[in-house]
Amino acid sequence: MKKDQLLTRRTLLTGVAALGAAGAGGALAAGLGHGPSPAPAPVPAPGPPQRSPLKPSAYRLQPLTGYGAPKAAPARPPVRSEPILRMTGRGRTMMLTFDDGPHPEYTPRILDTLAKYEVRATFFVCGEMADHNRDLLTRMADEGHVVGNHTWSHPLLTKLSRRRIRSEMERTSEVVERACGEAPRWFRAPYGAWNRAAFRIGAELGMEPLAWTVDTLDWTTPGTGTIVDRVEEGAAPGVVVLSHDAGGDRSQSVRALRRYLPELLDSGYHLTVPRRRLI
Repeated sequence: MKKDQLLTRRTLLTGVAALGAAGAGGALAAGLGHGPSPAPAPVPAPGPPQRSPLKPSAYRLQPLTGYGAPKAAPARPPVRSEPILRMTGRGRTMMLTFDDGPHPEYTPRILDTLAKYEVRATFFVCGEMADHNRDLLTRMADEGHVVGNHTWSHPLLTKLSRRRIRSEMERTSEVVERACGEAPRWFRAPYGAWNRAAFRIGAELGMEPLAWTVDTLDWTTPGTGTIVDRVEEGAAPGVVVLSHDAGGDRSQSVRALRRYLPELLDSGYHLTVPRRRLI
């Protein structure tokens, strides 16, 4: 660069710095009450921030008031030493949960039955299933169901390293968040096999551990009537029912839900989904 060009560049930079210092000094003086400052040049008001289009499920998750305002990150749940087994609340309130899905054949039939009776449930999904059926996750969220984390490949967590446990949980949470617009807040260990690492990593990912109090054992395909009997005999306030919507032929689970759900409702039970905190 030639000498005269360097001199011109330095002169311009010096002038810009002087103008910036003068403006800052005037603003500081005005703030401290040290006399009037020259009126600043009008600055055009910024236009509204550009937002990318949201999916229907994302709209559902937005608050009705304060839309667009920054939200505080949710508090990290405590590191528990055992999973939550029951839910609290007044009256005859129960919770239905379904593990291992979503399955392209059985999950839609379960969702149809829940929609017919306007009942919400909790689905603990496996990441490798969810990744291929994201439309079902979106439907769950849109219809008010809770989507929980059931790891990626349904392993026995007590046999895995901390690194593998975190990978199983993180990958599944990422799929759920992309499909539903919100990361899962609940997780369930496959086979009900929990350990300290699972509790800690789950809490670090913002999730509470939820187990169950009534096991239908529907994965053994004991017969539709047997599944119905187990749910109805175990029904009680605060009960969490475990069923499955994948992992094998779940036709009996689908038929059983169609039978016991209206009977529970007729008996005065309210079927709901978990809220922070259960117990």
